[in-house]
Amino acid sequence: MLRFTRTKIALTLGTVLLGLILAVPSFFSKEERQAYLKAIPSWVPSWLVPQRAIVLGLDLQGGSHLLLEVDRADLIRTLSIQLRDDVRRTLREVGVNPTGGIQITPRGVQVRIADEAARAKALPKLRALSQPISNAILGESGGRTLDIVEGADGLIQFNFSDAGLTDRTRRAVDQAIEVVRRRIDPNGTVEPSIQRQGADRILVQIPGLQDPSEVKNNLNPAKLEFRLMGDAGSTDVEMLPSREAGGQRVPVERRIIVAGSELTDAQPGFDQRTNEPIVNFRFTLKGAQAFAEATTQNVGRPLAIVLDGEVISAPRILQPITGGQGQISGRFTVEEVNRLSVQLRSGALPAKLTIVEARTVGPGLGRDSIDAGIKATLYAAIFVVVYMFWTYGVFGFIANIALLVHVGLIFGLMSMLEATLTLPGIAGIVLTIGTAVDSNVLIYERIREEARAGRSVVSAIQAGFDRAFATIIDSNSTMAIAALILFFMGSGPVRGFAVVFVLGILTTVITAVTMTRMMIALWYSWARPKTIPF
Repeated sequence: MLRFTRTKIALTLGTVLLGLILAVPSFFSKEERQAYLKAIPSWVPSWLVPQRAIVLGLDLQGGSHLLLEVDRADLIRTLSIQLRDDVRRTLREVGVNPTGGIQITPRGVQVRIADEAARAKALPKLRALSQPISNAILGESGGRTLDIVEGADGLIQFNFSDAGLTDRTRRAVDQAIEVVRRRIDPNGTVEPSIQRQGADRILVQIPGLQDPSEVKNNLNPAKLEFRLMGDAGSTDVEMLPSREAGGQRVPVERRIIVAGSELTDAQPGFDQRTNEPIVNFRFTLKGAQAFAEATTQNVGRPLAIVLDGEVISAPRILQPITGGQGQISGRFTVEEVNRLSVQLRSGALPAKLTIVEARTVGPGLGRDSIDAGIKATLYAAIFVVVYMFWTYGVFGFIANIALLVHVGLIFGLMSMLEATLTLPGIAGIVLTIGTAVDSNVLIYERIREEARAGRSVVSAIQAGFDRAFATIIDSNSTMAIAALILFFMGSGPVRGFAVVFVLGILTTVITAVTMTRMMIALWYSWARPKTIPF
């Protein structure tokens, strides 16, 4: 029946009003939104105040565009160092001493165990270091991470397999994406677009940032390690440059006591005695226990604080450090301390990132794009409004009201999701205007056919909505499937277009079927027409 209860009317109008309210913040600048939020009394619940807004993409407001690539050679070196430590730990567990130490090779590590009995004892444990390659979707693929080869005179080589390196590269990219996000946007206010591109590249787009060098500085590796100073000539020692010694190389043990990944927090500060900039840090429980154990067993020895392969400080351990916190000093400037704090808080990059491409997109192009998009939307809306009103009269006027609500709901949903609006997204909005009107045309033409068949006004309207509903759902479902394929298989602007188009399809069904039907029902109960008014 062509009747709407008060509850249905209230729910429909409430949904529309909520969507329009959510869209409001997107029509103001960030500064205006912040000033508005500060003016709201503290007793007002935050969930009552819409705060989210649409993010303009790089093509609309300009910004920085960077293409990063994982340095494969650096990744292999990092993995080889980890593998060397694993081999050393395994040999210690089985009580086997290698002949001549463990050497890093271009593809992994090698170790020589001359004694046949010791080699037979260690090999089963060493072979366990080669893990099967698997993922969450396909399970185990049959490949393994390491190729273990036995040579002459007890030589054992551990080489990373091609499949293993591919898998580690994929994981490194996934990890690097999160680290880059935390470094670029530590407070969650920059709203960058960071996504994988290909097997070993990351595309970074930061709307509004006109100086890519700021991003480059934050992407520099900040690899922090706590080690012990060693004796020159020892097999487990490497020579590293020392900042305190003016760049001269000093012996540092290869064994890492605690890595920077064990930090829970790092904040800039000033030394109370010297007033020099420092970084205050805190360890995780695991890191604090390892640090406490090492400092307890090595009282009196110098502790090397190694940052990016350089000894920045080597204080002597005067007493066990069991509190799980400390400070890093090393003749830093205030800017260096702030940057280092962000880098340490965000974690270490799994490998060095090489900047393949870096460019700045000016805001002028974005302004022109916005103006052109607004004009296209207005022209499309005006032609559609005139056509609908001219063709369907009162019903066309109702469809036009629903069309305006349709566009408003799209902005409301995009604001709620904090979706990024790009130039293709604007094209998507223009396209959804046509699809929204198409649904109304299907309904109205069906009503016209039912009226010509001799039905009464109420019966024709009811039948028109009922019989057009299945067609509307089918047509919008096929478009939604195409849009979802674009979203999952596309990237960048293509995904932006798909998001807007899917939201437009959703609001089309709401406005064309529910809202239009409600308005026509209210109009009929008020006007009581004898014939269809078109």
